Amino acid sequence: MKNTHMNLVKKIQAFLRRPFVRNVTIVASGTAAAQVITMAFSPLITRIYGPEAFGLLGIFKSLVAILTPIAALAYPIAIVLPKEDSEAKGLVKLSFLVSAAIFCAVVVVMLTGGEKLLALLDSEAIAPYVMLIPLSMVFAAYMQIGQQWLIRKKQFAITARVAVLQSFLLNSAKTVIGWVKPVGAVLVVLATLGHGLHAAMLWVGIKKSGTLTENTALKEPSEIPLKKLAKQYYDFPLYRTPQMFINAISQSLPVLMLASFFGPSSAGFYTICRTVLGMPSSLVGQAVGDVFYPRVTEASHRGEDVSRLILKATLALAAVGFLPFAVVVVFGPQLFSFVFGAEWVKAGEYARWIALWMFMGFINRPSVAAIATLSIQGFFLIFEFLSIGSRITALAVGFLFFKNDVIAVALFALVGMLLNLFLISVTLFRAKSLRGAV
Repeated sequence: MKNTHMNLVKKIQAFLRRPFVRNVTIVASGTAAAQVITMAFSPLITRIYGPEAFGLLGIFKSLVAILTPIAALAYPIAIVLPKEDSEAKGLVKLSFLVSAAIFCAVVVVMLTGGEKLLALLDSEAIAPYVMLIPLSMVFAAYMQIGQQWLIRKKQFAITARVAVLQSFLLNSAKTVIGWVKPVGAVLVVLATLGHGLHAAMLWVGIKKSGTLTENTALKEPSEIPLKKLAKQYYDFPLYRTPQMFINAISQSLPVLMLASFFGPSSAGFYTICRTVLGMPSSLVGQAVGDVFYPRVTEASHRGEDVSRLILKATLALAAVGFLPFAVVVVFGPQLFSFVFGAEWVKAGEYARWIALWMFMGFINRPSVAAIATLSIQGFFLIFEFLSIGSRITALAVGFLFFKNDVIAVALFALVGMLLNLFLISVTLFRAKSLRGAV
């Protein structure tokens, strides 16, 4: 019996010493601490601001999320792929230049037609903050560039520390300022500053790490001309950018449509619901995705069985996520009412359905991370067109035929769940077929 126990302990220790597991643990621990901070502040913040203020924040963040995929044309995602650092550094510079150019273009668009655009989207409520949209976009782009470089260099501890510090500072600011002026405008401004703070801290960490020094990174020309790099990785702006753009639209539609049909409070319910249920994805799913991306890329270079890696990671995430998501499905209204206050009980009704969709989104992280490596970005773009069409239909049926926000959210969530299952299946099939062709 003692020997069996010792063998089990040794196996657990050996498992925890694996580089992949260790890296996931580092990222997840930092994200966990950040999410614990957010959850600790949330009951106070939701009582300070209320559903309407969160509805305004939700509308702003939805518009930013829709435009963010075009901020650097998805070139930052390619930073992990090259075998040579010189090529990756060229992609860093290319990403910065592209994001700066697009920032200037969006500023011009917002100055000349921002109010008309918001009217078209039935989002006039955020008209006073329209110029914060391009600022949030460029901050998000700089943040993504830094994150992808750190992923490439496997500097996961920096990402973890920054996530914790940013969460504490941002939530502290929401609480302190909210006592004086508890309005949605405060949440919108702080959301923008939060992106900028996150990006700045990441780049401070990169500079201190010495992985991207001034002598070898941006001041010296890349061994490959930027024009050639842009052409070499054309599939990212051609396929990945529209895919991410369409996905962002489909993710943001509920907030915009709920606000339009049922008012800002309904948008606020959905916003807090997505924020809370997105925490497990940020905690473990994002960590696995960040670590899995370079791992699956290396495995592909070495001719390993990529389909086996994807399946193991997917099943592991399913085992981790089943219980917390199941609890939300069963006790959603009671949990939200208890934690956030009685006025948030309807968010719990939304959460029951959204948990089904978010669970499948939680376990599909390895599949999404493997898409670039498997060279199926064209399929992913088609998938997003199918996804947005299906989700718009689901929302329209709920709004126009049932005239019920909970039914609309339920149909939207069920369609999302089935689409994620389809994506996982196709990715596994592609990985197996590539293995068979070798």
